[in-house]
Amino acid sequence: MTILCVRFQLPPMYEAALPGLLGLLEDFTPVVEALPPDGALADLRGAERYFGRGAVELASVIRVRALARYGVDCVIGAGPGPMLARVALRDARPGVTCAVPEDPDAVAEFLAERPVAALPGVGAATARTLGEYGLDTLGLVAGAPLSTLQRLIGVRAGRELREKASGIDRGRVVPNAVSRSLAAERAFALDELDPDRHRRALLSAAEEIGARLRAVRKSCRTLTLTVRYADRSSTTRTRTLQEPTARSAALTRAAYGMYGALGLQRARVRGLALRAEGLVSADQASHQLTFDPVDEKVRRIEEVADRARAKFGPRAVMPGTLAA
Repeated sequence: MTILCVRFQLPPMYEAALPGLLGLLEDFTPVVEALPPDGALADLRGAERYFGRGAVELASVIRVRALARYGVDCVIGAGPGPMLARVALRDARPGVTCAVPEDPDAVAEFLAERPVAALPGVGAATARTLGEYGLDTLGLVAGAPLSTLQRLIGVRAGRELREKASGIDRGRVVPNAVSRSLAAERAFALDELDPDRHRRALLSAAEEIGARLRAVRKSCRTLTLTVRYADRSSTTRTRTLQEPTARSAALTRAAYGMYGALGLQRARVRGLALRAEGLVSADQASHQLTFDPVDEKVRRIEEVADRARAKFGPRAVMPGTLAA
């Protein structure tokens, strides 16, 4: 095993601790890929040789250091590749690292009985489509004719899914930094049932992210919404924007759209978080030209509001809904 997938058990809405925890992983290897809000991948190939220990032993050291330095426990999956390590994470628990064996036959056996949705990147729609044809486990998917999978979910997707279900992991750990994204979190004092209060929190978070993006002259390509519930579970949705943007109104519309698509029915929400990802320079971002005078007016109002906030503080100008 050379790859670890680590999920830190951070308190709700405490993503600010993640950079320090990533630094802990970087004590062992420079090849660390952040998986916000609370996880990371670490490639330990060099570390295994340097420290003379296997990945599972190093995982134990990482767990102890996270507890000692930050008071944060973690769950860890280990495997020959990033995809397999992430699958292993599903069976890990605090104090015990779940490891996928390196032998191809053992890998196939490890994956065989797991549901299709256990694979990273396989969404509910794909799993449902395959399930309708009886392909509800990875073993069945691996044994299915390639032409059948390609007919059901597409040529490229079918080929990639069959490879992954067979234990072929072509992924790699790509070093990155949390700074490549901007996050805004809103926690409720009490578990919140009111959808209007949920939307107010989303509006506030979108306004904050928009202002921060404009301050550093960045635009984002994608927006991710995380909803945390009273039972400590969470739901995450990501939406690719029509064009890179830093406009608060566009971010708010995207956030509302993702929230509405969840169809929450009196869900007890503990907190919400928005994350802007795929940041690009505002000067390099392309924008659809428009002759709508209202659009230009909104842009100018936003610029004036940003100048007022810079001079008088972040609450100098805000939507009327948030001022109530």
